[in-house]
Amino acid sequence: MRATLALFVADVFASVPRKDQRAKGDCYLRGLMLDGRRKSIQAMAERLPDGNEQNLQQFVNQSTWDPVPVQRRIAKRMVPLVGPDAWAVDDVSFPKDGRMSAAVAHQYCGALGKQANCQVAVSVHAVADAASVPLHWRLFLPQEWADDAERRRRTGVPDEIGHREKWRLALDALDELAGCGLVPPVVVADAGYGQNADFRHALTGRDIPYVVGVRADLSVQPHDAVPAAPPWSGNGRPPVPRYRQPPVPVAQLALAAGRQAFREVTWREGSRGPMRSHFLAVPVRPAGVRSRRLTQAAAVAAHGRWDGVLPDVWLLAEWSDGDSKPTRFWLSDLPEDIPPRRVGPPGQDPLAHRARL
Repeated sequence: MRATLALFVADVFASVPRKDQRAKGDCYLRGLMLDGRRKSIQAMAERLPDGNEQNLQQFVNQSTWDPVPVQRRIAKRMVPLVGPDAWAVDDVSFPKDGRMSAAVAHQYCGALGKQANCQVAVSVHAVADAASVPLHWRLFLPQEWADDAERRRRTGVPDEIGHREKWRLALDALDELAGCGLVPPVVVADAGYGQNADFRHALTGRDIPYVVGVRADLSVQPHDAVPAAPPWSGNGRPPVPRYRQPPVPVAQLALAAGRQAFREVTWREGSRGPMRSHFLAVPVRPAGVRSRRLTQAAAVAAHGRWDGVLPDVWLLAEWSDGDSKPTRFWLSDLPEDIPPRRVGPPGQDPLAHRARL
């Protein structure tokens, strides 16, 4: 593996200006790949025959080199190798003690499953059944750090870096990857991102299909609901058509469909046998003030008017055996007949593709 790794280092670190920096990069990667539970600089330096703790520390946190070209080169190498079915947007958390690690705060920590002192990064991974690789990542800076000049100075947070919402960081990552020619076949994310109408709308505006988790209380209009406008007197602007019936939560809509509407889907073989559950796919129109305003703004910008019709998406709901009601929900703007070449092997049911994603 040593020769193969050397070729990899020569390629991905080609943008790093100095030879000694590239050599330290090679040493650092070997430290990550060697056996040993702890991957701190000190622990890796002790295991490496050419390890030098001071040199590795300097390479990681003091040496001047631009990580962006390295990150882009890794992404360009890995996407063809992984052959991703999707790109996953997610949070990656790092539990921490103390207050002086950059961007550390008391926030939800996925690694611990609760609120805790940690750092959180927003990541974009290329994912397939057999592999996953990070393509882009950014440290999330909580609001409390925005005006804390002393902590920013001591931890080296650049002046131009401020608080930015996670969903915006995710879009920034997708835009940067698009800038180097990498576009996702579909984006998947949990409800932390999918619940946000701005995030979904921004993906649509970038022509990026998505399958995103949503909470049970997300409101939607049924697919066959039709907006209507009140009579116009002829004076002023014509009234905008509106939906007269109130929207319903996705949990209520899925439950009303009944257990018989859910189909059993097996999406892959797990460590304990086939992974299967019961799913419903039904077209809906996301409601809510924010969804309506975003749709109206986009329609007016493109066509000069809005007919009041909200865009169609798929509501996907899961009703697992043993549950008294559906418990998990997603929105997807994938087409009804998903092309197999994009998200799965030929011959699979489109609903199975969605369940698999």
